[in-house]
Amino acid sequence: MLAALLMAAATPAAAPVAPKPLFRDPVHDGAADATITRDTRNGEWVMFYTNRRADLPLDGPKDVRWVHGTHIGVARSKDGANWRYTGVANIPAKCTGATLWAPDVQYFDGQWHMWLTVVPGIFETWNAPRFIVHLTSTDLERWSCGERLELGSDRVIDASVVALPEGGYRLFFNDERQNKAILYADSPDLVRWTVKKRLTDTPGEGPKAFRWKGRWWLVSDAWKGLLVMRSDDGEAWTRQADYILARPGQQPTDREKGQHPDVIVAGDRAYIVYFVHQYGEDEAKANPDYGRRTVLQIAEMKEQEGRIVVDREAPVTVKLN
Repeated sequence: MLAALLMAAATPAAAPVAPKPLFRDPVHDGAADATITRDTRNGEWVMFYTNRRADLPLDGPKDVRWVHGTHIGVARSKDGANWRYTGVANIPAKCTGATLWAPDVQYFDGQWHMWLTVVPGIFETWNAPRFIVHLTSTDLERWSCGERLELGSDRVIDASVVALPEGGYRLFFNDERQNKAILYADSPDLVRWTVKKRLTDTPGEGPKAFRWKGRWWLVSDAWKGLLVMRSDDGEAWTRQADYILARPGQQPTDREKGQHPDVIVAGDRAYIVYFVHQYGEDEAKANPDYGRRTVLQIAEMKEQEGRIVVDREAPVTVKLN
């Protein structure tokens, strides 16, 4: 008996299989636009996401108040597969606004940084200014105001920031004034940004940039699946011909295209976290408003001859450590 107990204690626990959905917001059922980081103090994984008000009664089909007035939700996980809701982020109102979208959280130089899209109000239409602000935190719980980014436009959203190998930082973002193109800007200090280049000539949003298997990759939401681009040097980019997560899945809660991704790189493995509208579910047949609801899903990415492929039907064994 003792030998069996000792053997069990010495055997590492099997990696968990992620559920479908990966996470569902318990307040408004509108989890979207996730960013995930590691809490270095306790080893937990922390997710920040746009908490869309998917359950809000609307005045008509063109009323988009439900994607305004949004907080940033927070969830935590010990293993990356099983998540618990922990409330909303403590974001200072004095440097933001009534509507908060699409956080990007990164750990640089001993503290966490958040880049957050802000809409200064709650609107029934999409016609409103938007800007990106920078915040910092030492504990992922209390956030301090930084600067508002000057990127040459009054309609910029969806930041994704990476550290460059030779020093400095790069910000990928969406400029709605340029046909919702994805652009990037560089900075030596995370404060002063210089817009450098436009990467896409087609509309899209939600860029996510990352290093994986010796290359730069950029995945963004093209509203018909996710556009993939790759680069050997971060300057010359090649566009993948097909879109990943374009075909709706077959399993419950995953029956629409994947949207606005985050990516977790864990050694040679990489996982994509995306949100899915619920228009394909049985509940939406009786109540079309149900389709506004969004949940978060996870899938493992594979690299095949310079292309990223994703099988959203395959069980996902999450190995982040």
